[in-house]
Amino acid sequence: MPRPSPIPVLVLTGLSGAGKSTALNVFEDLGFFCVDGLPASMLPKLVSLYEGQEVLPGKGLALGMDIRQQDFLRQWGQARQDLAQYDISLQVIFIEAELPELMRRYATTRRPHPLESEQLGLQQALELERNLLEPVRAEADLVLDTTHYSVHDLRRVLQEKWSYLEEQTSGLRVHIISFGFKYGPPKEADLLFDLRFLPNPYFDLLLRPLTGKDQIVADYVFQDESGKLFANKLMGFVLFLLPLYAREGRFRVTIGLGCTGGRHRSVAAAEMLFRNLKEQGYAVSLEHRHIEKG
Repeated sequence: MPRPSPIPVLVLTGLSGAGKSTALNVFEDLGFFCVDGLPASMLPKLVSLYEGQEVLPGKGLALGMDIRQQDFLRQWGQARQDLAQYDISLQVIFIEAELPELMRRYATTRRPHPLESEQLGLQQALELERNLLEPVRAEADLVLDTTHYSVHDLRRVLQEKWSYLEEQTSGLRVHIISFGFKYGPPKEADLLFDLRFLPNPYFDLLLRPLTGKDQIVADYVFQDESGKLFANKLMGFVLFLLPLYAREGRFRVTIGLGCTGGRHRSVAAAEMLFRNLKEQGYAVSLEHRHIEKG
């Protein structure tokens, strides 16, 4: 069977200890040809091997790259320029976690950080790495914070998000996160909305076991005029902002919607926003971060 065009190329990068190797295993299981630790300068050369070929090894290429490679940042910038000559669909996934969690993971594994030295301790190395990789993060198609993820959570989320990345290979991408304020807001959010003013289904004993995915809960949340007005104004505000972000060259916008526990109000609003943006033609993904905790 002839190979579809363009060539799917996934680059997994991010902070050391955040879960890049685990993520790469997920894509290997999804049928990608995976290489970890590939020097960024080798990426265009690897792609060139498959240019014009009818058959790819699997669904495409999934490549792990990070600060372990000497001169990674300069090589990555040049590689992105060199890739312009090839017919590929390039997607960059940036994986990160909060500093205390990264330090805990390193303490558990007892492995040294790539930037650690006699002059630089673990915390300083982690902070330096985050600062160095900020330009790569800013251009990523998807940013995943694995602070509260188990290995199984990361696998599930990546499998869900891959379908989102497959949908559209260019243009602004929107990621919506519902969350509970008592567990902490998502640090990656560009826009953050506090929904604790809406009617709370938690206090209805019949609705408490349900979630914002259930229509009866959504109806309860948006039952009065203020709820309906908020939903309309939220949608209008987001639709006003997104073209402005796109005009400024943004690759991705993350929207956080929060309530107390992250199970009812924020989930209902996130589902509503997700459906409407899909209908408007946006490449949009949805994550209910605390739905099982709320």
